[in-house]
Amino acid sequence: MNDFFTADISSADPLISEAINNEVRRQADGLELIASENFVSKAVLETMGSVFTNKYAEGYPGKRYYGGCEFSDVVEQAAIDRAKELFGCEHANVQPHSGAQANMAVLLTALDHGDTILGMSLAHGGHLTHGHPLNFSGINYKVADYGVSRDTEQIDYDDLQKKAEEHRPKLLICGASAYPRVIDFARIGEIARSVGAMVMADIAHIAGLVATGLHPSPIPHCEFVTTTTHKTLRGPRGGMAMCKEEFAADLNKRVFPGVQGGPLIHIIAAKAVAFGEALKPDFKAYQQQVLDNARVLSQTLADSGLRIISGGTDNHLVLVDVFLDGKGITGKEAEAALGDVHITVNKNTIPFDTNKPFVASGIRVGTPALTTRGMKEDEMRAIGSMIAEVIHDPASEDVKTKVKREVAELTARFPMYRSRTDTGGALPVSAG
Repeated sequence: MNDFFTADISSADPLISEAINNEVRRQADGLELIASENFVSKAVLETMGSVFTNKYAEGYPGKRYYGGCEFSDVVEQAAIDRAKELFGCEHANVQPHSGAQANMAVLLTALDHGDTILGMSLAHGGHLTHGHPLNFSGINYKVADYGVSRDTEQIDYDDLQKKAEEHRPKLLICGASAYPRVIDFARIGEIARSVGAMVMADIAHIAGLVATGLHPSPIPHCEFVTTTTHKTLRGPRGGMAMCKEEFAADLNKRVFPGVQGGPLIHIIAAKAVAFGEALKPDFKAYQQQVLDNARVLSQTLADSGLRIISGGTDNHLVLVDVFLDGKGITGKEAEAALGDVHITVNKNTIPFDTNKPFVASGIRVGTPALTTRGMKEDEMRAIGSMIAEVIHDPASEDVKTKVKREVAELTARFPMYRSRTDTGGALPVSAG
């Protein structure tokens, strides 16, 4: 047989092969606490690497611009049907390559160039695509923003009502990338209707919680709902846009040919697999454990002398003030120090931050990935203590040596990936 079809990556491209092996080890031997990351199942990984990557399938099921799409139609329709069942939405477009492109498609569907949007400030936990001046949303539309109360560090819905009345947006955008509390979609829907606005909810971070009923759903209150398919949903990296049936045809046109060409059928197939996993009863138990772990981690960090933004968490993430009004360290320093001991977090601004975003006063930590590995409350208490120990003494080599050893012992108890030679392709041993 032609070597082109049989040579594996180790012989075809040693550089990339080594990088994959190193990434397998990094993920397996470290504690992944980035709130927007998760580990997919072996089935999802296999599907992403399937022959569907060879197929062009511009268009939609039953209406393609290429021949040979009969099996592409099967997997895309499965993804659509499962998404609709999972979220109870009227229409789902599973083709967006990312959450950002899903958001772009919605804005193009709902707005004309120069219309006003009202979105949550990035500095208070929102997202770039909700109106940041350097993003397409801020470049193409007139933007007003809302945020959290200085006292509670939670969304100020009374102020949101006032801003909606003042700016009269055509689209109100809700959802967040660094907000640890329940979002009141019903209240936001009422505010939008009071000023004649439509609503887009971006549930990229909390989609798994919404799908299992552990966070209130925006579907009844919003014209549009977008999400990524990774994070708490535990699928491949990608996006999805949902909407009321009246907007379905326009939304489909805005995704293709509006902002994308050929869909990634191998990724759509993997989305279908992940949605199928999410429809199983044990997925809700997993999501409940994500919540339980986040609350224990939050309390452990608070008990260790760190300040928790908003005083706690209702979802999968915790936003931690490590700067402590200059008495602590910056988020950038905390990220680096924790990285040295194989604990992966990201620096993050906190509301009313006095440091620049690339420095930041906080870190964002999340529990989805470690919960997938099977870790529970006891492990969260141990991890919280490790994090606090490093942050309180980031220059101590003794502390780093001790914590690095504890990380190694903990990860060894919750095996995830073997080497690629053991599994034939860097596949998970268990997905928790």
